Amino acid sequence: MALSIPVRLRRLRSTPSVRAMFSETQVSLRQLVQPYFVVPGKGVKQETRPGYGLWQVSPDVLREEIGLLNKAGVGGVMLFGVPEHKRDDGKGLDVQMEPLRQAIIECKSAAPELPLFADVCLCAFTTHGHCGLVKGNTILNDESVVALTDMAILLAKWGVDFVSPSDMMDGRIGAMRKGLDEAGLQHTSILSYAIKMASAFYGPFREAAHSAPGFGDRKSYQMPAGNRREARRELLLDVAEGADAVMVKPAMTNLDLIRDSREATDLPIFAYQVSGEYAMLRASGDAGLMDFDRALEESLIAIRRAGADVIVSYAARPWALR
Repeated sequence: MALSIPVRLRRLRSTPSVRAMFSETQVSLRQLVQPYFVVPGKGVKQETRPGYGLWQVSPDVLREEIGLLNKAGVGGVMLFGVPEHKRDDGKGLDVQMEPLRQAIIECKSAAPELPLFADVCLCAFTTHGHCGLVKGNTILNDESVVALTDMAILLAKWGVDFVSPSDMMDGRIGAMRKGLDEAGLQHTSILSYAIKMASAFYGPFREAAHSAPGFGDRKSYQMPAGNRREARRELLLDVAEGADAVMVKPAMTNLDLIRDSREATDLPIFAYQVSGEYAMLRASGDAGLMDFDRALEESLIAIRRAGADVIVSYAARPWALR
């Protein structure tokens, strides 16, 4: 018996070819950025937890990695420094960041046109693990911005395309833009972590970057998860200060804020599918609770559907090499 149903949406889902024709949101490698954690030494290539996508690599190994990812069509690579020595005064950053300098040279030699991003933050470079300079138990804002601007200028001089401040200090985007321009680095872009929550989902990252806070937490500078209006203010401030693109982090728990950002600005929107989000999917797949590959693709589609143009994800490398 056929019911009288004038509109049958299933007709537009009837075969794989029909579904492909009317697909509204897709994820391609060109929309993914792969993070790497750059460590000192030679011949270092290790995944901090097998299968979980956080790769610590020395600069010489990174050259081969970049070549493979670029050939496969990955959108870009983001570098995080893991220094050999830590210090808390914001001085000597050029020495601490020497592996990053070498990594940038290797990346640009292997794939000159591949967009290269580098994190700007002090958490991995200090003994206390906070994102800025510290006095007592207080994270200093303005003094931190000066050190972070110095860090951004170094990275830009070495050749990164996007400096990516993730520290969440007030006023750092304006200071970095001014510093870069005065240094003759007007063509270096700023990808601002405009909306970054004080999240529980950063655990595996902090393990790989050796950046867990040694005291307290980061709630005095990273955002409270429940504040949607404040997130918009953070976003618009960074846009006004000269950001070229903006980031929402974490991605999967902030899909509404990605959508808000898309509606608030025409700048490119990045979203970071952070280590804990990726690990949650990986662990569920390993436990046989769900199909990891399907769940991962579904999560990336959701992030794109919310409005993200680009996704930083540990999925980029395995997708490129499959």
